[in-house]
Amino acid sequence: MSRTLAPPLRSDAHPRRPDARRDARSVRAAYRSFLVDGVLPHGVHPVVADSWRRSVHSGVDPEGPRTESALAHDDLVAYRDAHPLAGVMPVVRELVVDAAADDGLAVAVSDDAGRLLWVEGSRALRDAVERVGFVEGSVWREERVGTNAPGTALAARRAVQVLGAEHFSRPVQAFSCTAVPIHEPGTGRVLGVLDVTGRQSAASSVVLSLVRATVLSLERELAQRAAAPAADGAGTVPAPPRDGAPELFVLGTTPVLRAPDGLEHRLSLRHAEILALLAAHPRGLSADELAVLLHPGALSDVTVRAEVSRLRRVAGTLLAGSRPYRLARPLRTDADVVRDRLALGDVRGAIAAYRAPLLPRSGAPAVEHLRAELAAELRAAVVSAGDTDALDAWTRTEDGAEDHAAWTRLQRVADHGSPLWVRARAHLDLLDDELG
Repeated sequence: MSRTLAPPLRSDAHPRRPDARRDARSVRAAYRSFLVDGVLPHGVHPVVADSWRRSVHSGVDPEGPRTESALAHDDLVAYRDAHPLAGVMPVVRELVVDAAADDGLAVAVSDDAGRLLWVEGSRALRDAVERVGFVEGSVWREERVGTNAPGTALAARRAVQVLGAEHFSRPVQAFSCTAVPIHEPGTGRVLGVLDVTGRQSAASSVVLSLVRATVLSLERELAQRAAAPAADGAGTVPAPPRDGAPELFVLGTTPVLRAPDGLEHRLSLRHAEILALLAAHPRGLSADELAVLLHPGALSDVTVRAEVSRLRRVAGTLLAGSRPYRLARPLRTDADVVRDRLALGDVRGAIAAYRAPLLPRSGAPAVEHLRAELAAELRAAVVSAGDTDALDAWTRTEDGAEDHAAWTRLQRVADHGSPLWVRARAHLDLLDDELG
């Protein structure tokens, strides 16, 4: 590119190994074999292979992507102006768009549903990709278009590079692309994707380094913007008093215990599961009961005892007894904060406290029940309240992103034609399309 770039970073988008990157002729042969015989030859990169399988399962037509836009131009402008990434587009333009335009590349930013909000860069390249429907307002979800960097990055939740022949839709195979998801600081929720599209050079390691570095800059900028209101004391939720403060943080993927010694300890998933279950069962649980609640038929009581023994090194006097295992005192969690605010009728405060689902990586049946129960309580309060701000905030959460009833309610209560109304309409169109 025309500007000086940092040395390429090591990428997990396409590890450089002999069986993971094939020349275009070999990939085309594998593609034909897959479509005609259903056989996927060895050597296709696993990310691409998985995407091809999903594309077939979704019924994508390899002869033509479905990229039609359901938004009029004015609606698209209103929607993207209200999008969280609108404020960081100047950073995108400064770091990558200007250089891309000089080097014959296009830069696209999508939302979390795969809708392209901005497509900028080289005019010649934009004219070329426009012929395959890669334009502002079009939806490039994998289940509509098949394997492509923006859509597959959303599906796989990771950086993705797709060389021409690896695209599932034949009309798109003239192009290559690199895409990286953009996450919301604090929650980790995917806000959208930054993509660079062009000819073969668009999937180089240098472009991947540039796109990943730009995304890191965007996420830092978003974090600074989020912190600014808190520093001013505006728009923040008052912290609960110290004696009511949470001591176990289970919302999100990084569980933390504030132990009796006053120190905060990052917990393993298993230890967080055990504490969450004991907090929900103050009378205590036996080793056998814990084993069933954590993983019926797969955990023994001996394994559970060993885990609790290790947990005691962190929890100290918080754990009392072993027949049954129980907590020596009530253990307040950040999930309790959400419920307390719901009990007070503070729906907006409850959503603000709901940073993420409860232990989302846990597959323990009892924890999955706690997770679903909390989400259901919050969702019911949001939908019944009919508060536009609360509905808007809920639909931006991981649980609310595909909540059809919440999107419907948001469109109904928002002012017709407003950015919120347009946002709700756009997502309802996508959900309706996916549901057939």
